[in-house]
Amino acid sequence: MLAAQRLARVGLFSPEFPDAESMHQGLAQWNRRRLAVQTPTPGWSIDLNNDFRMMRIEGAFIEGFRMDVAPLVADVPSDAAGFIRWFEALKHSGPGQYDPLFAWIETSASLEQIKWFLTQEAAGEAGFDDLVAMTQVKLPARPKLELARNYWDEMGRGKEGGMHGPMLDRTVQGLDLHPTIEGTLWQSLALANTMTAFATTRRYVYQSIGALGVVELTAPTRVACVDEGLKRLGVAPEQRKYFALHAQLDIEHSRAWNAEALIPLVEADPACAKFIAEGAIMRLICGEQCFEAYRAHLWAHAHPVVYAAE
Repeated sequence: MLAAQRLARVGLFSPEFPDAESMHQGLAQWNRRRLAVQTPTPGWSIDLNNDFRMMRIEGAFIEGFRMDVAPLVADVPSDAAGFIRWFEALKHSGPGQYDPLFAWIETSASLEQIKWFLTQEAAGEAGFDDLVAMTQVKLPARPKLELARNYWDEMGRGKEGGMHGPMLDRTVQGLDLHPTIEGTLWQSLALANTMTAFATTRRYVYQSIGALGVVELTAPTRVACVDEGLKRLGVAPEQRKYFALHAQLDIEHSRAWNAEALIPLVEADPACAKFIAEGAIMRLICGEQCFEAYRAHLWAHAHPVVYAAE
């Protein structure tokens, strides 16, 4: 498993960004600009040159990260049944699973502490719906349909009130959170930058599918703890709805993603199993580093209850 210090060094090949914090702030600012709705400008070629420079920095980070996780995926099964067993085992044995942070959030954290945690999470949110939409481009029919179904759920099945992104926004507004790139730990920015790099770069399509799939696999337990912590502190159901919904819906999403996206892809091309596994492990490592950084900030000297897997 990667140590936090090791991840902090991955991809640091640019004198412009001498450390992990400056690099991930720079990538986060760039991602915000390049993914925003825009109109044509006379300076488009200057923007293109900047995009190329940032893509090289992004690529160096991702490729360095891939080199570091290579030993962790060297023996991943390439047959569909064996791969799914390996993938589903990540829920219990993957990096960052059952981190004690979440038992503490559920049972002991104050409202201000949970609000700080959620501010970090909101600032590092890359937008699951957009990531799925970008990843599905040119996929084979069966996986493409599964990502489309997942996206439709993210879109509230056509009803604005049920859209997941705005639902999270209502939580942010209701709790009076003010996420900013500058006020966010670099580990949270690194998670969002990694997910964005996967979804926007066609050479990382399989990594994106693995990363998105492992979020569906592992998120329900964590978001259920957040929901219970907010409920304990008297937060209104409307402001908890995002977490309560994903504690249940992501279980079904994970089953469908594994059956309708992962299995067909690995059956069609067994070599892609390693790349899907890379994305899953890299996403879990990013989450693990976030949890460690959050704990260091929130209760470096506390004695939390250990959260054991059921």
